[in-house]
Amino acid sequence: MAFSTAAGYGNLPNGNFSPVIYSKQVQLAFRKASVVEAITNSDYFGEIAQMGDSVKIIKEPEITVKEYARGTTITPQDLDDEDFSLTIDKANYFAFKVDDIEEAHSHVNFQSLASDRAAYRLADQFDQDVLGYLSGYKQSAIHANAATVNDVVNGTNAVGSATDELLDTMKLDGSDFNAGTGGQSIALLPRTGGATATPSTAGEANPLQLIARMARKLDQQNVDTQGRWLCVDPVFMEILRDEDSRLQNADYGESGGIRNGLVVNNLHGFQVYVSNNLPTIGTGPATNAASNTSNYGVIVGGHSSAVATAEQINKTETYRDPDSFADIVRGMHLYGRKILRPEALVNALYNLR
Repeated sequence: MAFSTAAGYGNLPNGNFSPVIYSKQVQLAFRKASVVEAITNSDYFGEIAQMGDSVKIIKEPEITVKEYARGTTITPQDLDDEDFSLTIDKANYFAFKVDDIEEAHSHVNFQSLASDRAAYRLADQFDQDVLGYLSGYKQSAIHANAATVNDVVNGTNAVGSATDELLDTMKLDGSDFNAGTGGQSIALLPRTGGATATPSTAGEANPLQLIARMARKLDQQNVDTQGRWLCVDPVFMEILRDEDSRLQNADYGESGGIRNGLVVNNLHGFQVYVSNNLPTIGTGPATNAASNTSNYGVIVGGHSSAVATAEQINKTETYRDPDSFADIVRGMHLYGRKILRPEALVNALYNLR
């Protein structure tokens, strides 16, 4: 009963004159934006969707150029046919049931609501897994941000020297700025202007400095400038927005709003996406310290051709429960992901300064 009653008042004591009304408008939970579909390629989806659980991808052969002089005997080289595999090896599912009596008497369609939420949860798990994988980390539990260094190779390694499928030369940490220490995260602080705007303390940098360094790493690997992306978390985005930079102000001046996590269309050549599904180590990047080896976040940039994703099964079905009067709704998502070009991926460990 919502109304208070004066002492000694006995009329309609149970309060049934004012029933509780359940709204048909359901409060939907907030949903994280998924970015994996925007930053990976699905070129091999058609080849693997119909049959088989893997596809072998042949690498472009390397060609040796030799000096020529008149009369030189030409010796053609043998072409290499090295390949590696994209394997479909990740599967997740959901299942729930709604009793016939519950369905008949409910004021909302719980089957539809739950199915919509389940589809989102499958997509979110896919996003967390792939973002962790291409950043060099893996999940310790389902529906959790990747928090452990990845030591599992999917299929065959695209580059034999990359034990975690990534190149060590494309990983940035504190040692890359002002003679900081390797293994420690980069302490980021926004540029405030003036003669001392650029940090000089070991292991410290500005957000735009870090993004520029990531772009330079890709440039040195001859990665195409068209199709570059950068995925950051909200903490990094906050520091970036605090930057006193005319360059960034111009970048934010573009027309259009946030689209599927895309917040900046061109920043140092990157399309910038924000995601809550990037790897988080320890207490995460919000740890305020000069540098940190156990509490930090990971941001990652690359080219759209660097990572492939492919789905083989993505379906939802309904069937009658043989043991009760109820409908069971279940769904499964079977997919694979593969780093094709580790030279086109660059990541950075960072924390808030």
